[in-house]
Parts: sequence; structure tokens; C-alpha cells
Amino acid sequence: MNTEENKAISRRGIEEAWNKGNLSIIDEVIVPDIVIHDLGNPAGEIRGREAVKAQRVMFCTAFPDLHLTIEDTIAEGDEVMVRFTARGTHLGELLGIAPTGKQVVVTGIAIDRYADGKVVEGWGYFDRLSLLQHLSMIPQGLER
Repeated sequence: MNTEENKAISRRGIEEAWNKGNLSIIDEVIVPDIVIHDLGNPAGEIRGREAVKAQRVMFCTAFPDLHLTIEDTIAEGDEVMVRFTARGTHLGELLGIAPTGKQVVVTGIAIDRYADGKVVEGWGYFDRLSLLQHLSMIPQGLER
């Protein structure tokens, strides 16, 4: 597969899994034993396709109108980097945080490594500080 094909798979994965709720796409584009190094996650990584699905369900339950907008896609070799903006309304519990009804806008980056048209490893980060500030869990201004 070439870089343009890998970029198309990344875009399709985001559109289908995150924006349309089609979890079966995860089976198509991610290997079963995927490891995603989640830079903001206390556990440090997400292991396995089912864990990827569980994370998607957790966020989309907390933010039923969650929508990811792809801002940039850059590919080189077997890796694709996607910079995105996520928007949603906090209407469900998230990691023990009761629904606030607040609108949330956060940015993030995902870097995926491909082999044979599937993601085999990933690195991800989204702005958890902004998320907690939007939910009034951390006061604004602490980032300075």
C-alpha cells in the first residue's frame, strides 16, 4: 500500500468509527493485537482491537454528538499522522464525571503505522487539560 492509500484508510476509519458509529470498520482497518501508545492515558497504552472499540464507545456515550474534524493528514513511509478537532456535548458520564451538558472542543493527534493496509501500531494524544477545563473540572488559566 502507498501513503495515499494509507491516508484514505485513516480518513475512512475516523469518519466511519467516530462520526458514524460504525464499529465494524475497526475490524477492517486495525489488526487484532494493535498497540496504541496513548500519551495522556495513565495506563500508557491501549492493547487490542476490542479495547479500541471500548474507548470509542466510552467517549461516544459521554458525548453522543461527538464529531471529529480532520484538520491535517500527513503521510510518510508506512506512517500517517492525523491532526483533528473533536467537538461534542457532555451528556453522559465520563470516567466518573457526571454529565454537564457543556459543549467541548479539543484537539488531538494520531499517528498510525500501517502494514498490508491495516494499522498495526499507533501513538495518540488529545488535549485532556482542555477537556477537563471545558467540563469545569480544572479552572481556566492553569495552562500558563
